[in-house]
Amino acid sequence: MDKADIVVIPAGLPRKPGMKREDLVGVNASVACEVAFAAREVCPGAMLAFITNPINVIVPIVATILKAKGTYDPNRLFGVTTLDVVRAQTFVADILNVNPQKVKIPVIGGHTGRTILPILSQCDPPLKGTDKEREALIQRIQNAGTEVVNAKDGLGSATLSMAYAAAQFVSSLIKGIKGSKDECIVECAYVESDVTEAEFFATPLILGPQGVKENTGLPDLDDDERQALDCMLPILKESIAKGIKLGEGMMSSCA
Repeated sequence: MDKADIVVIPAGLPRKPGMKREDLVGVNASVACEVAFAAREVCPGAMLAFITNPINVIVPIVATILKAKGTYDPNRLFGVTTLDVVRAQTFVADILNVNPQKVKIPVIGGHTGRTILPILSQCDPPLKGTDKEREALIQRIQNAGTEVVNAKDGLGSATLSMAYAAAQFVSSLIKGIKGSKDECIVECAYVESDVTEAEFFATPLILGPQGVKENTGLPDLDDDERQALDCMLPILKESIAKGIKLGEGMMSSCA
C-alpha cells in the first residue's frame, strides 16, 4: 500500500428506511478516521477519495485530523459526489431521450438533501420544461438515494450505481495523475473551498497530477438556483462545523 497513489474509502454503515445520511455519523466517522490516519501513515502522498456517508460531515472530520497530524493536503482529499451527477445525467437523459453520457450538468454543494444542487440552467443539451417540472426533477435528484433505500426495503442502499460513480471518479483521478494533454479532466467533488461561505463545497474541478489542479468555481446560476444556494449554505455550514468539532474530539482516538 505504500506505493498507492489513490485510496478509495467506501466503508461504512448503509442507510435503512427512515434514516438520513446524517444518522450515520456515529458509526461511520470512526471508520473514516481510522482509515484516513492509516492511509496517511503508509502512503502519505496518496489522494483520499471518501464515499463514506455523510460526506458533508466526514470530509471535514478527516481534514481536521490530518491537519493536526501535519499530513493534510487540500488538493488530495475528496468527497465523492459523482453519484449525484450520474443521477442528474440519467434523469435528464430520460426526459430528453438521449444517452446519459451525452448529458453534461454540474451538481454543486454537498451530498445530502437540499445541499445537492443540480444546475439545470447549464445543462447541455438544454433542458426545457415548466417551473413545476424543473422543481420535481431537482427534488428527485436530491432524494434519489432515499428512493433506492425505500425500494430495497431495509436490505441496503445504492450499490451498483455508487460503484459506477466511484469507478468514474477514480478513472478521472488516474487520468489526472497521468497528465492527459488531450483532455481536460473535470469532475464535481466535495473539497476544501473558498468559492462560497462554506469551508467545503462541491464544484466542478479540473484534476491533475497533484489532485485538484483548479477549482473552476460556481457555474453561472439563474435566480432560482442562486436562491437555492443561499438556502442551502446554512445547512451545509452546520454540517461542516459538526465535522470539525467531531474531528477535534476524535484526534486522540485515531493516534
